[in-house]
Amino acid sequence: MTGPAEIRVLLAEDQGMMRGALALLLDMEPDMRVVAQVAAGDAVLPAALEHRPDVALLDIEMPGRGGLEVAADLRDRLPGCRVLILTTFGRPGYLRRAMEAGAAGFLVKDGPVEDLAAAIRRVLAGERVIDPALAAAALSTGPSPLTERERDVLAAAADGSTVADISGRLHLSESTVRNYLSAAIGKTGTRNRIEAAALARHNGWL
Repeated sequence: MTGPAEIRVLLAEDQGMMRGALALLLDMEPDMRVVAQVAAGDAVLPAALEHRPDVALLDIEMPGRGGLEVAADLRDRLPGCRVLILTTFGRPGYLRRAMEAGAAGFLVKDGPVEDLAAAIRRVLAGERVIDPALAAAALSTGPSPLTERERDVLAAAADGSTVADISGRLHLSESTVRNYLSAAIGKTGTRNRIEAAALARHNGWL
């Protein structure tokens, strides 16, 4: 008589100590095995296609590609793999974007490993698992008011780049960049593009 099938887990986390600790703790679960560990977003899809995990744990902010982009890649290329976003950044807009990218769950990293293991089992069973405090914050904050282009321009402006710099980087005219920035400032109810970028980043819209 054989036991229950082992849950195969891919772990994507750019901080080596955190990645190692999570892998060790999850491997101690009787029904789980970490089959791949990666430190950069652009390494996730190749590793997933090679190891065929049941569940992928993705950090949001990683070198290469972020977890939200990678979640969409996995949804398209490996639909049988369930995605669980695990992040330090409990920002409401991230939750909404994660769900749009096909993630089955969204948890912050400061929870106990028992909760993480339970969440892995639940998403594999077809449930959606969301940190309750983050879900409440997402509902109160609402969806991002920014268009995709406004978000791109505001993200480019966040480091203090000039309109000319942004224009060259995004291949837009300077007047178009100014229009997008003005619209973003108006929609966020802020006084300037630095405040608009800060608010948008805080809410997870960037």
